[in-house]
Amino acid sequence: MKLSTRNQLTGTVASITRGEAMAVVRVRLAGGEEITSSITRDAVDDLGLADGAPVTVLIKSTEVALAVE
Repeated sequence: MKLSTRNQLTGTVASITRGEAMAVVRVRLAGGEEITSSITRDAVDDLGLADGAPVTVLIKSTEVALAVE
């Protein structure tokens, strides 16, 4: 599959926390960092996600904001 999204990171699913409609999926990247994605529970099921599953994180955003005090 070819995608136009240029920001692609490979990793493995570290954990999945399911809510009523959404799920929080934590992905451990190759360097040990973790990134979190909120997706629907249906998407978790459709993708067959489970702890340890290999995934590609696709990042497409017009803005990334950070703040500190």
